[in-house]
Amino acid sequence: MKPIKKETFYLLSLGCSKNLVDSDSIAHLLTQGGFKGLEKPDHAEVLIVNTCGFIKPASDESIAELRNLAKQKKKGQLLIAAGCLTQRYRELVAKQVPGLDGIIGTRRWMDILELIQDLRKTPNKVRYHLPETTTIGTDEHGILRAAIQGSNAYLKIADGCRRACAYCAIPMIKGTQISRPIITIIQEAKQLSEIGIKELILIAQDTTDYGSDFGIKDGLANLLEALTNEVPQIPWIRILYAFPGVVTDHLIEVMKTRSQILPYLDIPLQHADPMILKSMRRPSNMQSVRKTINKLRAAMPDIAIRTTFIVGYPGETEIEFQTLLDFIQEIQFDHVGAFTYFHEKGTTAEKLGDPVPEEIKQQRLERLMNLQQDISLQKNQKWVGKQLSILVEGYNEGISIGRSFRDAPEIDGMVFVEGELSIGEIHDVKITDALVHDLVARPLN
Repeated sequence: MKPIKKETFYLLSLGCSKNLVDSDSIAHLLTQGGFKGLEKPDHAEVLIVNTCGFIKPASDESIAELRNLAKQKKKGQLLIAAGCLTQRYRELVAKQVPGLDGIIGTRRWMDILELIQDLRKTPNKVRYHLPETTTIGTDEHGILRAAIQGSNAYLKIADGCRRACAYCAIPMIKGTQISRPIITIIQEAKQLSEIGIKELILIAQDTTDYGSDFGIKDGLANLLEALTNEVPQIPWIRILYAFPGVVTDHLIEVMKTRSQILPYLDIPLQHADPMILKSMRRPSNMQSVRKTINKLRAAMPDIAIRTTFIVGYPGETEIEFQTLLDFIQEIQFDHVGAFTYFHEKGTTAEKLGDPVPEEIKQQRLERLMNLQQDISLQKNQKWVGKQLSILVEGYNEGISIGRSFRDAPEIDGMVFVEGELSIGEIHDVKITDALVHDLVARPLN
């Protein structure tokens, strides 16, 4: 469907990399439909905010951005809210954002052209575009489900989640998991390879659950085998968002033996105290977690392991928090992300209230991150004098900036290299110094 006349759009993407993939898909569909994307909203005829509604601060940011655009909106401009927040709270978003024209859900982004046409025909009435669907609904449009950033690309392998974590609203927003066909993922990976992508980052709410809805056992390992067989041209493949307890021996073996797959794994654990984990409805057998991490490190001694923790969850006293600190000290993760618990309506944990004072939450968060900073520095120092391959992403004032296998984009560290190296290429460097989060290096050649 093509627009009635040539139009322009401005698209603001908020939240995680999975949202970024959807935003890029929306932009691609609009471009195919004859629209032109603009970097600023001032002169765009269609304004779109792809919102995040995972936790309250993200929701607040989404509402604030929508209100700001609504306040500046000129005659003839359309303002559309898309994404997770609209899927979950469409009436609330419409009420809190005067001047909003349209709302579109997480699984109907492919209707964006139809929605714009409808809004042009019937102005001055907020239109909802949130019909239910049983498929992700992307493949029939031939649109890449990938977000390209320089020489790396996030490729979504599934959407939705069938886990029942007590604190999480994602299943309410996205629905249950729907995996994308392996053949489609491979086709898209080939397309990305053809345009020079060097790093393919596989994402989903739970990558290790890939294929379960197809009845495929160990689907992620099978997908990785297929990808490395069919698309050998992409040198780096990274896995994000693995679920604890389902990192199988087969997956570890594939990671170990396929050189394209980076020895890096993001396993969000959320806590380490069994009582808190049971309350969270998360895997609570910490001996099993230890066993998995030991297996990963035995197979790949240099593997970088990232995790995420929540502090201040209902029921967390100083005792449970200390259990978490002791676990972090014991395991020595390469990278840790942490955030304070937010009381989310509609989740199973809502009935627990929010008994931990905000001041205590912030103190615990600071203590945890201070501990991890010491660990991160020690981990980085072990690389001084060693060689690493890095994907160069930028250059500024005599310093090239890149990432090694140890660092995922936007969330981990960087490698700073003396001199100018070609951007978008992989270079070998020697590490000369270590910082808390980053490394310093010089070119080998």
